[in-house]
Amino acid sequence: MNAIVSALAVEVLPPSLKDNTGDLDRLKKGLAAQLAGQMPLVPFSRLAKVADRFRAAGFKGAAIVNDLAGGCELVDFLAEVPPVLPAMALDLGTTHLEAQLIDLLSGEVLARADLENGQIRYGADILTRIHFAAKDDGLAVLHNEIIACINRLAGELAAAANLPVAQVRALSVSGNTTMVHFFLKLDPHHLCREPYIPMVNAPDPCRAGELGLAIHSAAPVFMLPSVGSYFGGDLISGILASRLDQQEHTSMLIDVGTNAEVIVGNSEWLIACAGAAGPALEGGVARMGMRAGPGAIEHIKIDPDSRAISYSTIGGGRPKGICGSGIIDLVAGLYLSQQIDIRGKLRREACGERLIEGREGVLFVVAPAAESLDGEPVALGQVDLDALMRSKAAMYAILTTLINQVGLSFEQLHRIYVAGAFGRHIDPRQAIVLGMLPDLPLATYEPVGNSSLAGARQVLLDKEARLRCCALIKKITYIELNVNQEFMIRFSGSRFIPHTDHTLFPSVPYFEGE
Repeated sequence: MNAIVSALAVEVLPPSLKDNTGDLDRLKKGLAAQLAGQMPLVPFSRLAKVADRFRAAGFKGAAIVNDLAGGCELVDFLAEVPPVLPAMALDLGTTHLEAQLIDLLSGEVLARADLENGQIRYGADILTRIHFAAKDDGLAVLHNEIIACINRLAGELAAAANLPVAQVRALSVSGNTTMVHFFLKLDPHHLCREPYIPMVNAPDPCRAGELGLAIHSAAPVFMLPSVGSYFGGDLISGILASRLDQQEHTSMLIDVGTNAEVIVGNSEWLIACAGAAGPALEGGVARMGMRAGPGAIEHIKIDPDSRAISYSTIGGGRPKGICGSGIIDLVAGLYLSQQIDIRGKLRREACGERLIEGREGVLFVVAPAAESLDGEPVALGQVDLDALMRSKAAMYAILTTLINQVGLSFEQLHRIYVAGAFGRHIDPRQAIVLGMLPDLPLATYEPVGNSSLAGARQVLLDKEARLRCCALIKKITYIELNVNQEFMIRFSGSRFIPHTDHTLFPSVPYFEGE
C-alpha cells in the first residue's frame, strides 16, 4: 500500500463444513499476504457492513483498506475494484479554501474547486476569530462554518467528477494551526497567549463521520502536523512540495498568506519562523485590495520618465481591485518614477492629476472610473501605502533575522522558493526594488504555487510523504519572533525604500534629497 486508501482485489474459498472460519477472519487472512503479513483491524462501526458485503459478493471482490500510522484498517468491501478511488486534498486557508479531487488509483486530478472561508463573517483575521471562539458558543459556530464550507467544496468536486460525494474515500487537510483547531473544535485560547502552546501539534487521523463531513463516513481524515502556534501543517506541506528537507544545498522557502512564514535549511537541518507580514501583500489591507482572481490587477508598469501607467488584470477583463502582486508592482513603479519618496509618501507635485481626495485621505488613481468594472476608480491610498511599508519591512526583517540565526548570508542560498498566490504572481524584481526580498539574481527565486495544496495531495498518494511530514516536526527548530528583540531592530531599519542601509540593495536606485 502506498496511497492512504487502497482497493485490494481479494478472492478466498467460501466457508464449508470442513472450514468454519468466520467471514471477517477469512477476509483478513486473505488480505494478509498483500499487507506484508499484517492482519487489518475492522472498526466496530464497520463490522456488520464489511461482513455483509463480503458474503453478498461471494467472498471475492475488493477490500477498501485505510493505511494509518497505527496499522491497516478494513472499512468496506465492494463486488469489484472500482474504476476510480476518489480522495479530497484540502488547503484550509484563513481567507480561502482550495481543494482537489484525486484518484488514488492513478494519481490523476479529477476536479478542482475553491471558495471563500465562511468564517470571515465572524472575523477577517485569526486573532478576531480566536476572541469570537471564546464567547458563548463561538467555537461551535466557527467549527460548524468550516465543516459546512468543506462539505460544499466536496459536493462541488464530486459533481464535477460525476460521482456521489459519499464515494470520496479520504480527506487530507493542510492549514495553519488555528484553522486546524477550529476544524477539530479545539479551544484556540492559548494559541495567541505566551508561551503560545497549541492543544495538539500532530492530531491523530479520525474518520469523516465523526466530524459530520459529507464524504464517506469511514474516510480517514489526515491532518498535516504543525510545529507550533504560528507554524502549521501548511508549512510542512511547503517543505514536502519544495523538497527542502531532501536537498544537499541550503535553500529558503517563503509562504506569504495571513502571515509570512519562512524556512531555511537542507537535508541535515531546518530552522523556521513566522510573522505578521502577509495581509497587505495579499490585498487584505488595501482599500482596493483583493485576492488574486478575475478582475484583479495583477501587474502594473509605470514609465519612469513619462509616468504613464499600463496594467493587466487576471482574466483580461475590466479591473475591480488590485491583488498583492499588483500592489507591489505599483509601489515599486511609484518609487522608480519618483512619485513616492523613500518613506512611501505620495509626492503631490509628481503625481499630478492622478491624486484625488477620498474619505480616508489622498488616493492615487490606477484605473479611472470609466475603465473599472463597477464605475468606481481603482486607487491606492496613502493609508494603504503605509500598511504596505509596514508589511514589506516586516517581511525583510523576518528574512534577515532568520538568515542571521544560522550565520549565513543571502548570497549563500541555493534557491528561494516562493509559495502561494504571492509566489505565482509576484515579480521578484519589483519586490527587490521595495526592499521586501533580498537583492539577489532573479534566477534564485522559484515559484512553487499552492504548496499547501500540493503537500495535501502528496500525503494522500504517498506513504513516504506521510512518514516524512511526521518526522519533520521533530527536525525543525522554530524561532518565536514575538519575543525576538533582533527582529524589532531590523524591522525599524527596513521601513524605507529599499532600506535604511542602501548597500544591501546595490541594484536599486537611490534618489538623493528624498
